[in-house]
Amino acid sequence: MPNPIYIINGPNLNLLGQREPDIYGHQTLADIESSCRDHAAKAGYDIVFKQSNIEGELVDMIQEAGAKGCALVINPAAYTHSSIALHDALKMLTIPTIEVHLSQPAARETFRQISYVSMAVTATISGLGANSYILGLDAATKLL
Repeated sequence: MPNPIYIINGPNLNLLGQREPDIYGHQTLADIESSCRDHAAKAGYDIVFKQSNIEGELVDMIQEAGAKGCALVINPAAYTHSSIALHDALKMLTIPTIEVHLSQPAARETFRQISYVSMAVTATISGLGANSYILGLDAATKLL
């Protein structure tokens, strides 16, 4: 089996299902992980699924994905709009990297319309709820 696809999740995504379900939906992060595992397995891939609220840990995870993974799907959450550190770590990757968002940041508050992450990834999928992750996996596998 090929190297795994990494799926990395940023701050507050551990509270999915509880936090603003009108924006982020009712699925939990565990629900999304289960769906991603099933979907990736059908395509012949394992996944490594991680979450952190800490920016430096996310940088470490991105570096690990670059060293051990064949692709990366990342929902950087609020760090999308503020983290030069994530931007820089993502720019160093040579694997396909797909940014995903549950909501559509471009349709939200003005500060959410800037993505430092988008400047450093292969593609972005947003606004499709938990299905953004599945489409991100599909995009990653098609690029491999």
